[in-house]
Amino acid sequence: MPYLLDAIVILGYFALIIGIGLSQRSKSGSVEGFTLGDRQIAWWAVLASILAAEISAGTFFGAPGEGYALKNFTYIQLIVGYLLARVVVSAVFIPAYYRHNVVSIYEFLGQRFGPRTRRLTSAIFLVTRTLASGTRLWVPSMLLVLVWHLQYPGETLSPTKEFLLTGGALIFVTLATALYTSIGGIRAVIWTDVIQIIVLICALSFSLIYLLGHIPGGWAGATKMLTGEKDLLVWDWGIKAGAGVWENIKGILEQEYTVWAAFLGSTFVTLATHGTDQDMVQRMLTAKNKKQSAMATILSGLADVPITLVVLAIGILLWVYYQQHPDTTLPRSESGIVSANKVFPHFILTVMPGGIRGLVLAGVLATAMGSLSTALNALATSYVRDFHFRWFGEPATDAGRVRVLRFGTVLFAVLLISVALGTAWVTTHNPTLRILPIILGIFGYTYGSLLGVFMVGLFTRSRGSDFGNTLAMLAGFIAVAYLSGLDIDLLKLFNPKSTWKHADWVPVIEFPWRIMFGTVVTFSIAILFPSQPQQDRAN
Repeated sequence: MPYLLDAIVILGYFALIIGIGLSQRSKSGSVEGFTLGDRQIAWWAVLASILAAEISAGTFFGAPGEGYALKNFTYIQLIVGYLLARVVVSAVFIPAYYRHNVVSIYEFLGQRFGPRTRRLTSAIFLVTRTLASGTRLWVPSMLLVLVWHLQYPGETLSPTKEFLLTGGALIFVTLATALYTSIGGIRAVIWTDVIQIIVLICALSFSLIYLLGHIPGGWAGATKMLTGEKDLLVWDWGIKAGAGVWENIKGILEQEYTVWAAFLGSTFVTLATHGTDQDMVQRMLTAKNKKQSAMATILSGLADVPITLVVLAIGILLWVYYQQHPDTTLPRSESGIVSANKVFPHFILTVMPGGIRGLVLAGVLATAMGSLSTALNALATSYVRDFHFRWFGEPATDAGRVRVLRFGTVLFAVLLISVALGTAWVTTHNPTLRILPIILGIFGYTYGSLLGVFMVGLFTRSRGSDFGNTLAMLAGFIAVAYLSGLDIDLLKLFNPKSTWKHADWVPVIEFPWRIMFGTVVTFSIAILFPSQPQQDRAN
């Protein structure tokens, strides 16, 4: 039983998290308590919850994968935009939400523009978050597939068996998370997030220390093997010497990690994710006042810097480690190239000693459950406040309203499981289809439209209307879909032989730029329409 000790550690972690979550039931008996913790949460707990919401299992594996593949720190450039955007969110967005006393942030748009804008933006959030969070549930379940291959080397795992293995795991994790989230509300989410971020930091620290201890000379020894042109690079301007102006602009838009993406692209990304996403903003609104909320928001951005440096360093050290300790069992693609995103989980399962390995695996579960619990609470809140009460009427008592919120949590747990199972089925039976990049990148396609409308509402007083906002958001989505090549991806998804492509001069923009272009197009069109008089904005 090589994984017995690890299983004990993981089960103990589950018991602790569920116990803490259930202990918050008595403080979540009102709508204000269930959704906002009565606005009495300590700023440092809000900070931890923001971090837990930001770091998914995809990040836990993906960021080390970036370090492994690129052997540099250019990914961390995006942190610059994260910090700049947090200052704007803290100075403009959060005070407005506190001033309007909203629970669902889309209520603010209803007050500013009218019911159509509120419902449309809330619906975009519900669909986008359900698809994104549902597909991400599948990511940590790949650990079970790696464990199976290690236990039964040489045997082929059929698509059906792989689906059943991963499907059973994601159902268990989702239901366990939904249990404490539906009972304990936002307090359960935040206080379990505090534990989860501690476990995550311990897991990453152990991984870094372990790698440094097993590479001769530690970090200094590792750097001797990193002699490539862009190895250990931190800043990359993305400019080609001798190229023309448009060729350089096009090249920058087609790169993920450059200084330009850091100062422009990632600023818009964070403005959208931290200013217009109920999942993230709801954490911020639990603080005692706007100052404490701003403190938690900005400090969480500063905390991102060392965490991101550590995960990238782990990826870089993994490349060095496997150069010194070749492993023929490293997960590879069909073309024989090492799968960068699977290197870290492979290392965890094959190299780390029992017990510590269990702690790191618990860290993976912490990222999955932390981002899942925040998503469930936010999805339930937006659905109930923006749709359910309108369709079915609002119960007369607080207890009745909280029952509806708990129903909403369970409803979206079922929906997330459905999306995750659908993703698992498609990826196990059609591993070459590029469905994951399309769905996981959906934030870039839709959140620019959200941010554009919020910016009209926050930075103007007399511009924007229900009709104009709808038209502007549609235009923003179409512009981003075209510039990011979504039309090409969809055609290839349904017709792999498709040869459709854009003109050579048209850039196919990378993910840091999508939200910026969507925001600019949406804002530019929305401000052309004057706002309706206050008395005409009936909710």
